Amino acid sequence: MPSDAKILIVDDHEDTLYALESALAPLGYRLGRATSGDEALKQVLRGQVGLLLLDVRMPGVSGLDVVRYMRRLEQTQHIPVILLTGFGPDHELTSAAFGLGVADLMMKPVDPWALRTKVRYLFDSHRRHLALEHEVRELRALVKDYDEDKGHDEDKGHDEDGDEAAARHRALPHPDARVPVQRINGAHTGELEQDRT
Repeated sequence: MPSDAKILIVDDHEDTLYALESALAPLGYRLGRATSGDEALKQVLRGQVGLLLLDVRMPGVSGLDVVRYMRRLEQTQHIPVILLTGFGPDHELTSAAFGLGVADLMMKPVDPWALRTKVRYLFDSHRRHLALEHEVRELRALVKDYDEDKGHDEDKGHDEDGDEAAARHRALPHPDARVPVQRINGAHTGELEQDRT
């Protein structure tokens, strides 16, 4: 998720958009708005949305239709969605919403404190998840480069100076390098296993 990602509020009523923006303003996040499902999808596909507040019933493309489409695409399937409905509890809607992986379903009028709490948690969690995924991709690329270099060194055999080859093999730390030293089985309290590296 880009650093300038926004929370997209989607509703076909101007007064609802204003009320939701006012409720979320204290969080300090960037907010966007859309008045239809089509407009919401266009903004989501541009890749700048980190969370959707989405009205269920809108003319044309409904909130559930937007979620169905998002869940089919890899780039949008993990964006958290909070569905909003003004029609009271509905077992069928609840079942369909959670079946699509919606994070929450809230009734209008929305309690501003509850909304801010849920939005902060979901938006920040999604941001951390994406940062972790990015870090994993970078580490995989490093490991791949390391494996390719190692294979290249082995092909060269003993043509390279031994110190230079050893330095290449030390480029990445051993996966266990950050694992704390463990106690020896049967050792007395306070006696730790000596580092054998």
